[in-house]
Amino acid sequence: MAAKQVILDTDIGSDVDDALALALLVKSPELRLVGVTTVYGDVDLRARMARKLLDLAGRQDVPVCAGVRLPLLRKRPVWWAGHEGQGLLDEGDRDLAYDPRHAVDFIIETARAYPGQITLLPIGPLTNIATALTCEPKLPDLLAGIVLMGGVVRAYEGLSLPWVEHNIKCDPEAAAIVLGCGAKITMVPLDVTMRVAIDRTGLERVRAAGTPFHLAVAEQLARYPRFAARGSTFTHDPLAVAVAVDHTFCQHETLRVQVETIGEFTAGATVSSSPSEGDPAVSVCVAVDSRRFERFLVDRIAS
Repeated sequence: MAAKQVILDTDIGSDVDDALALALLVKSPELRLVGVTTVYGDVDLRARMARKLLDLAGRQDVPVCAGVRLPLLRKRPVWWAGHEGQGLLDEGDRDLAYDPRHAVDFIIETARAYPGQITLLPIGPLTNIATALTCEPKLPDLLAGIVLMGGVVRAYEGLSLPWVEHNIKCDPEAAAIVLGCGAKITMVPLDVTMRVAIDRTGLERVRAAGTPFHLAVAEQLARYPRFAARGSTFTHDPLAVAVAVDHTFCQHETLRVQVETIGEFTAGATVSSSPSEGDPAVSVCVAVDSRRFERFLVDRIAS
């Protein structure tokens, strides 16, 4: 089978899971990475991070484009951890060049050039994707599909999970546009991503591979504050990449997913229900084979 062509849309740098997702992508022959777009906050710094990792992996062929910095309605402050780029970018990378095209233009142009062939993999706030959908109303029909990390269903874990998930909370209005657009969407929510992790054993396997790329990925993982404190961290975004490789990593349920945009305490909550005829339907991951995925993740990245 031909490799699935994908564009990764990422807020790389704040959580190490974006870097791990990118590493998994470049190590997965089932997927052909045709571009990386960055979103939310300092998108230029994020673009330089993605460019640096791709260059270390020998993937100079993959364009990286910076996208939208602020949420659609400019109503919410941008959350910024402060450690983005540390341990990867140095003084010599301040002018590291990446593709001058805007991320939204790149997404639309690529979908038009390869109709029915491009899968979007958004693993950050959905502002770039919502903007592209607004600029090109035909985009849902031009795409092969969207596999996104975001949201939380809470139907299976209940009160043990948060009300809202970060990617959706950062720009609920953008998420509402994307989840209601009618494209073929797979949603990989906290219900499954909080069941998968990487620990120090995985870190050492990645580090032992010894190439500059592997050492950079391992350094990002080791430096990530949650990992440094606990010796493990959730692998939210890599699970979305794995589902794009093989949907059987998760069990799926077809649901209608709507986004709360008004509630004082619930803005960004994803509300799921059984779809009625004509409703936009989303394939939601509700269970995951954690051990199989965790082995797959480390085996692939360390290869």
